[in-house]
Amino acid sequence: MSKLQWMTVAGGLLIALTVTAGCNQKNSGPAAPANSGEGHAEHAHPTEGPHGGDLIELGNEEYHAELVHDEQGGTVTIYILDAHAEAAVPIDATELTINLKHDGQAEQFKLAASPDASDPQGKSSRFTSSDAELGEDLEHEGADPQLVVTINGKQYRGKIEHGDHGHEGGHKH
Repeated sequence: MSKLQWMTVAGGLLIALTVTAGCNQKNSGPAAPANSGEGHAEHAHPTEGPHGGDLIELGNEEYHAELVHDEQGGTVTIYILDAHAEAAVPIDATELTINLKHDGQAEQFKLAASPDASDPQGKSSRFTSSDAELGEDLEHEGADPQLVVTINGKQYRGKIEHGDHGHEGGHKH
């Protein structure tokens, strides 16, 4: 075999190996269609929101909310976030509701719209409450708190996983 033939064969083999390796990478697993719910375990979930708070799933991860409880400041703030829990989503609502149980009794707390500077006029991605009782009740075992929010005419309920962190008071999280 001449040197030219050998180089041609070697080049052809190299191309074939490259194409085969590329195909194997692309077909390493089934791709889940967007918002299908399949492949749910494959994508990463943030452990906290962009403000360092607890995340609340809304719908089938259509949106997220982030709860920031500032015990020193005495406030509870909810931020409405996108499906990836990264970007703020300003909504039409003037308030949000947190439902919970305290001493076996149902309680309801309203958080008023407190628009961020970047929110468009008439919309808010941030909602706050300075009600000390809300902050305390979120920490009680068995409170089973739920966030209720309406986004684009659809009501969402999200379970708030808060109060079972086993941490001390006087902190922001």
